[in-house]
Amino acid sequence: QQRDKLRQYQKRLSLGLERERALARQLLRDGKKEKAMLLLKKKRYQEQLLDKTENQISNLERMVQDIEFTQIEMKVIEGLKIGNECLHKMHQVMSIEEVERIIGETQDAVEYQRQIDELLAGSLTEEDEDAILEELNAITQEQLDLPEVPSEPLPEKIPEVSPIKNRPKPELVAAS
Repeated sequence: QQRDKLRQYQKRLSLGLERERALARQLLRDGKKEKAMLLLKKKRYQEQLLDKTENQISNLERMVQDIEFTQIEMKVIEGLKIGNECLHKMHQVMSIEEVERIIGETQDAVEYQRQIDELLAGSLTEEDEDAILEELNAITQEQLDLPEVPSEPLPEKIPEVSPIKNRPKPELVAAS
């Protein structure tokens, strides 16, 4: 609000300066040099007031920025305070011993799962492997229906088969 009031004051001074400058010119044309000089002194004083007003406006703007930044900082500090209280409450709920117990239980569960995974992945003992092979052979024997193997010994030499001679021609066989 003060800044706005100072800006209005600044505008009034600026308008007054322009009028006084124009009036000083008129007085010089009329030959009233002393009055023009007095008017220019007054104008100079108002210009100094205008400069002071500008400095005050600048100070006020800096102060407004500082206030806004401080408000932001206060919000950050309030957020940190709330976060700190939250952490404190969480630390009351969970002690270091409780966290260590949970981590230990988690590691035990992971180790147990790893053992299960190893068993499922084929990390079996030798006895397990033998039992599995026996079961596989038994299942294979059940599924195979092979013809019986002859019990008589095979001949040492295979008898030669003699070719058929004088075989009738197919067209003669068909005519008969």
